[in-house]
Amino acid sequence: MSFHRDIELLYEIGTLRNVPRGWRQHLGVDCASDLEHTLRVVYLALILARHEGGADESKIMKMALVHDIPETRVSDHSYVQKVYVTNIDEDGAARDMFQDTILGDYLDVFREYEKRECLEAKIVKDADNLDIELELKELEEKGSKIPEKFKPFRLKVRHEKLYTQAAKDFWDACQDSDPSSWHLTMNKWLKVPDAGK
Repeated sequence: MSFHRDIELLYEIGTLRNVPRGWRQHLGVDCASDLEHTLRVVYLALILARHEGGADESKIMKMALVHDIPETRVSDHSYVQKVYVTNIDEDGAARDMFQDTILGDYLDVFREYEKRECLEAKIVKDADNLDIELELKELEEKGSKIPEKFKPFRLKVRHEKLYTQAAKDFWDACQDSDPSSWHLTMNKWLKVPDAGK
């Protein structure tokens, strides 16, 4: 097998950096690209998996990496667009993307994720939903009024869309989180006594 299709797949995956999240149109603010979203979903899913327990972390990473991969071909549709856009062939997009690549078996990973039957698929979907919660907190930090307007919808997600208890606990903890705390507590003025002398 040559590397030709594998290289094409990598170029295509790279285009996820240019795929804006669908809700960007309605929010009118800069938010994560699909590629940036995917990276945080991988880590978020791993964190949820450890808190939930009993999940295969290797499977979690694979599912998180492929969860939005068809969006290179079908785009990311917003909550408004999904009311009107139907019959999106994400399976066909994933099939064609992985066809004749060394990662052809990842089509099965994508299909298993889409079924939401196993614990790993549920955790990754929870991470997909919770990344929005983190992004809304980041927008709030920047002074956006949008997060306040989204609260009723996000409460619905918390109570009706999250699969795992770990995800619900994470959602609750996120409400009082501070997007700046990680760097403010590592500030050189606190950690290096002789800084600035």
